[in-house]
Amino acid sequence: MRVVVVGASGLIGQHVVARLRESGHGVTSVARTARAGVDHALDATAAAAADFRALLAGHDGVVFAAGADDREAPRGPAYPVFHRGNVAPVVRLLTAAREEGLTRAAVIGSYYTHFHREHPEWRLAERHPYVRSRVEQARGAREAAGPDLPVAVLELPFVFGRARDRLPNWAGPLDAWVRSRSPLLAPPGGSAATTVAHVAEVAVDALERASGEDLPVSLENLTWKDMFGRIAAAAGHARPVRALPGAPVRAGLVLTGLAHRARGRQSGLDPRHLGDLVLRELFVTPTRAGSVDAALAETFPRA
Repeated sequence: MRVVVVGASGLIGQHVVARLRESGHGVTSVARTARAGVDHALDATAAAAADFRALLAGHDGVVFAAGADDREAPRGPAYPVFHRGNVAPVVRLLTAAREEGLTRAAVIGSYYTHFHREHPEWRLAERHPYVRSRVEQARGAREAAGPDLPVAVLELPFVFGRARDRLPNWAGPLDAWVRSRSPLLAPPGGSAATTVAHVAEVAVDALERASGEDLPVSLENLTWKDMFGRIAAAAGHARPVRALPGAPVRAGLVLTGLAHRARGRQSGLDPRHLGDLVLRELFVTPTRAGSVDAALAETFPRA
């Protein structure tokens, strides 16, 4: 195949590019800014469908591995920001892909869309602008692609690993915390987890099969206690993780939401309802047997 990867300089994009090439496929790499390993510099949020068509001509597939992060708290209302980063560019990209006759596509999304499907009573898209953008991203991508261009949506949980200078966006605060003298406290609940290498494996397999499925990605399900303990151990600061009741977590999140509102900001994941997610076990059936330990060591290396 010949595949365009949009967001190719990011953590996941770099691994997808490498995996495609290892599997013998041709790759055209696209990122917001020019840097080593990037074939074309293009801001996906500003690019028109015609700009994408020029890049996609002569290719078989496309991967969208860019977008707005769930930690963003822009000035309210937040949804237009997440729509601009996650929905609008994907619709233009997949419209161009359909017009150029591409035969396969993959969108790197979030496991919140999985839980949105599985638990409509949680009202995730209604309560969280970021989740709404991911739900509409998947719907908009497939509508734009039409019936003859299958679009796989990879639904990612916590992703561990490294790509040169790129780390997960949330790794810095966790790294500082486990290396500090502050006690390690973990609330109830937990999350599915995977590695960047595994994400790339699933993405390339989906392209090779021309899959149009929703693909929840997971290698392990970790309670917060287990996750924090393993992160601390990987960083060389192993120590006990104590239980933290859910009530102070909810209270802290509510206060965070009030602080955002006082500054005219709105989070992609609304703190008023975030406790309902954080304190649950957001577990996903593993894609295959595996461990995140090696990727934890890459993300949180010993000093």
